[in-house]
Amino acid sequence: MDSVLTRVEAALDSLRPYLATDGGNVRVAEITDAGVLKLEWEGACGACPMSPMTRAGLEDSVRKAVPEITAVEAR
Repeated sequence: MDSVLTRVEAALDSLRPYLATDGGNVRVAEITDAGVLKLEWEGACGACPMSPMTRAGLEDSVRKAVPEITAVEAR
């Protein structure tokens, strides 16, 4: 079975082209023992006023693909 990180990256990879269209990206900073995925915005996503909604969409997609993830935080 693939590792949690591998499956998280695969889920994010399916969404990265949409972030890239606006000049942004996201990277995994940490996955805590409690299953919290901590992301860091890159590029245009860092200052985007829509980032809270984008984070919610990322969380939905990642949690469906990787049930071990309990929450997603982004900064």
